[in-house]
Amino acid sequence: MYLLLVLLVYVGFAYYFVDWKNWKDYYPTVQYFIICNLLYNFLFYNHTLWKYNAITTDWLNHTFIDLAFTFFIVPIVIMIYLRYYPNGAKQYLYIGIWIAYFSFLEYLFYKKDMFLYDNGWNPLWSTVFNIILFTMVRLHFKRPLMALVVSVPVIAILLMMFHPPLNSLK
Repeated sequence: MYLLLVLLVYVGFAYYFVDWKNWKDYYPTVQYFIICNLLYNFLFYNHTLWKYNAITTDWLNHTFIDLAFTFFIVPIVIMIYLRYYPNGAKQYLYIGIWIAYFSFLEYLFYKKDMFLYDNGWNPLWSTVFNIILFTMVRLHFKRPLMALVVSVPVIAILLMMFHPPLNSLK
């Protein structure tokens, strides 16, 4: 089961790279991600842009996999990302590496039919989304209120581009 393997890899990353003494500093930003992701999955359950596809067992569906990513993998990633975030010009390279890493992993899962695109979404849009994601995570960590304000138009633009009106989702 690949999900168990992925979880074990990230538990190893958490052990070696997360600053557990300062986890409370990262907690609000982790919550920001979790709330945004769960809200997206709730509102657009029947009109997803992407979804996880289990290839090993029937009970391992998108919801289960997404919850594992939402509550285990991405919080670890966020804490590592924020812990080692550099200052100055190096931050652009740093963000670029994380964007490339996430985009590459997603592309690998896509090629293995473990990640599916729908409703106009594709690997290029995922890369754009990763740019937004890593920028917003850092912004939220430094200036939470500003991140919340900026999130509203970003979400509105994405919704207008990719989703039908909410009242048509049934």
